[in-house]
Amino acid sequence: MSFLFGRARSRTNTSDLVKQARDHVTKLEGPQGPAKAEELAKVLSQMKQILQGTHDSEPNTDQIFQLVTSMIDEDLLYLLAVHLHQLPFESRKDTQVIFSYVFRFRPPAGPQKPEPLALAYVVERRPQVLIALCRGYDHKESATPAGTVLREVLKNEAAAAIILYDDGDEPGSSSRGIAGIDPDRPQSGRGVFWNFFDWIDKSSFEVSADAFTTFRELITKHKDLVPRYLAVNFELFFERYNRVLVQSNSYVTKRQSIKLLGEILLDRSNYNIMTAYVDRGEHLKICMNLLRDDRKMVQYEGFHVFKVFVANPHKSVPVQKILIMNREKLLQFLSHFLEDRTEDEQFIDEREFLIKQIRNLPPAPVPPQPR
Repeated sequence: MSFLFGRARSRTNTSDLVKQARDHVTKLEGPQGPAKAEELAKVLSQMKQILQGTHDSEPNTDQIFQLVTSMIDEDLLYLLAVHLHQLPFESRKDTQVIFSYVFRFRPPAGPQKPEPLALAYVVERRPQVLIALCRGYDHKESATPAGTVLREVLKNEAAAAIILYDDGDEPGSSSRGIAGIDPDRPQSGRGVFWNFFDWIDKSSFEVSADAFTTFRELITKHKDLVPRYLAVNFELFFERYNRVLVQSNSYVTKRQSIKLLGEILLDRSNYNIMTAYVDRGEHLKICMNLLRDDRKMVQYEGFHVFKVFVANPHKSVPVQKILIMNREKLLQFLSHFLEDRTEDEQFIDEREFLIKQIRNLPPAPVPPQPR
């Protein structure tokens, strides 16, 4: 059934283009694959022209509407997302442009939804399109175009929720669309969001960098959605974040993950997440090990997480125990910590503040006052 929002569609060459594209993309894996890839490239180029217009003509809104609704009817958005890595380089670029235009298109007439036409369809009825775009990180060929489309789409909170709450066939998963999500059910850790940890840590540099950029967008953009998600999935998220990313063997992954951790903890919308995180003694131990890393920038980023533990006026008993037990060593260590940052006045002030806080700790842990 057409997802046309009450608007009729006339038969034009735009619907024929979409049917041709569908026919070609479904045969890329067969013996005709190379020939179909060439034919598909021509069709995608024509579709891009309809969306963008040319030097001689502006885009025609009716044609774009027909193209978008035909792509929905033929499930071409999903097929292009799934087969993106199999397309030739120029076709991947054209597909990226097509996705970007289609996901932004709003029909000039008829009832308007909060999301553009195709994006509304995807988050309500075909969330697998977004999941398939995420799986573009499984292949270096599709990582960049898929990531570029995802970051554009993730400006929309419903799209972000589809990715966060994907959990296969589990009850409350986003696989049935945005209306089927149960935000209070803990995730199993098998949904597509949890693959980002391995895409960041185990992929090639180009794939890892793009996946991290998308991951960062996903967990920092939406100030209501993400804190609730992290609260429900606190144990699973931070166990994996600390083990895979913060303690990664990759210098780049390690450094940028520690920096992002600091940003997450210091974001006002994540106040409850921050207080839960800095209550854990095991989290403090991980952080203290970062201060002793051989690489100064890892030390520096680790310092900005460490200061959240020390500056917390309601330190838990386990955190106090660790700080008190290591008080003398910490005071000696911090007095010479990153001494070459002589022009960084904020860092120097913060370091002196932490030294003072540690020096003034009581002889034995004191249960914190209720917040």
